[in-house]
Amino acid sequence: MASRTAEILSWYESDNPGVLKNLHWMMHTGNLAGTGKFVILPVDQGFEHGPARSFAKNAPGYDPHYHFELALAAGCNAYAAPLGFLEAGARTFAGRIPTILKLNNSDSLFSGKNPMPALTGSVKEALRLGCAAIGFTIYPGSSFRNDMYGELRALTEEAKANGLVVVVWSYPRGEGLSKQGETAIDVTAYAAQIAAQLGAHIIKVKPPTEHMEQDAAKKVYEAEKIPVATLAERVKHVVQSSFGGRRIVIFSGGEAKGTEEVLKEIQGIADGGGFGSILGRNAFQRPKADAIKLLAAIQDIYRKAK
Repeated sequence: MASRTAEILSWYESDNPGVLKNLHWMMHTGNLAGTGKFVILPVDQGFEHGPARSFAKNAPGYDPHYHFELALAAGCNAYAAPLGFLEAGARTFAGRIPTILKLNNSDSLFSGKNPMPALTGSVKEALRLGCAAIGFTIYPGSSFRNDMYGELRALTEEAKANGLVVVVWSYPRGEGLSKQGETAIDVTAYAAQIAAQLGAHIIKVKPPTEHMEQDAAKKVYEAEKIPVATLAERVKHVVQSSFGGRRIVIFSGGEAKGTEEVLKEIQGIADGGGFGSILGRNAFQRPKADAIKLLAAIQDIYRKAK
């Protein structure tokens, strides 16, 4: 076992051998095996945004098998998707790559000020499909946040008892936050802390901006001179906010953008000590050869990071 992955596994002091085995599987799969770094392919956008918005730019993406194949060809650590996509390739790709069953999802046919995803999968289904992990989205800042926290608590207890890793998408959103505030450094760090306190093994947040949303937090950042001017500094603070770096924190890729912009952002995440990236649209909306090339460049940045 690589010393870095052994160190990371040692942080999860209450977990059983099944959980540690699945974490080890994820950390020893793909091109970043043994480094403690992650590049994960998530494809929940068909549910979240609709098929045309998600797959029309690269039509092979309508086929669920395409995403398994892309994750494998690109040497990703894992592949995450809702129930239907994982079921559609479960037999063909069984055991070839760790999978993460996304247990809740939203759709864009209705949007309100205070989102709350619907439960769309279960721990039992994750076990039936041979998954390594479950995924779950919370929206800190939504008036329904306590309902989501309660759902996650119950699912986390069941998942851990059955040896599954818990991956939490922690995306601040709701009428109490401005649009800028959804990615503000103080709010993003808080969202990461909430996910860690709720028992997440792996925390997914958006790359934070320099904006400060909460007046009370802003006073502390200024008084303590917490550096947040660069993306690397902000990432370092978000990782620090996740139990002093004792939880795996990965960062979303967000909306599709140019290759140079993607790689610049990845370099900032790597320089700040981020554990990796979970990129969907920036990968699967490109032709496969281009996506593999981009993901290889991203993996190379993380491999070289200290």
